[in-house]
Amino acid sequence: MNSNYQLKALSPDDFELVMSLGNQVHGDGYLDLQSLTDMLNKSQANGLNASYVLYDNQTLIGFRITYAPNQWQIDKWCTPNQWPVDIQQVAYFKCNTIHPNYQGQGLGGTLLKTSIKTLIQMGASAGLSHIWMQSPGNASFKYFTKEGGKLIKTHPRRWNNDPNLPDYICVICGSDCHCDASEMLLEF
Repeated sequence: MNSNYQLKALSPDDFELVMSLGNQVHGDGYLDLQSLTDMLNKSQANGLNASYVLYDNQTLIGFRITYAPNQWQIDKWCTPNQWPVDIQQVAYFKCNTIHPNYQGQGLGGTLLKTSIKTLIQMGASAGLSHIWMQSPGNASFKYFTKEGGKLIKTHPRRWNNDPNLPDYICVICGSDCHCDASEMLLEF
């Protein structure tokens, strides 16, 4: 990683830039102030924060939102009976976003490894993610597989009419998102 980059825990001071980058990369309505506040709360446990941001001087170039174990809701897009670890020890990798001008430098992996170090301190032994299968070049799936993620199940149309994203406009599909999500588990 470039020595000029600054890696730090996510805080409310970062929200405006995180919203802007997240909506640029994933689509309008992907993040808003309320959702980021909720995400930050889910990221924290035992005085620790598992979500991180990465800056190049004053420019936000990436972020990783990660929920602490027992701080997130298992929903219909999760298959816990197929997870090889105790549910209580599973964190959730919500979002990993790198500015397009900085992709391909291993920054996503740096953010992931930093989150994992914190998650281990929180008592987690694995992290679950729903990987965006329509990411350009299927980069999300390739990246998470390279890091050790194992496919559990693919969920068609994962983000279509998601009540948690009422104003979401997918960068690929528009307002009728038909992108798939692969539920993947990374043990550590």
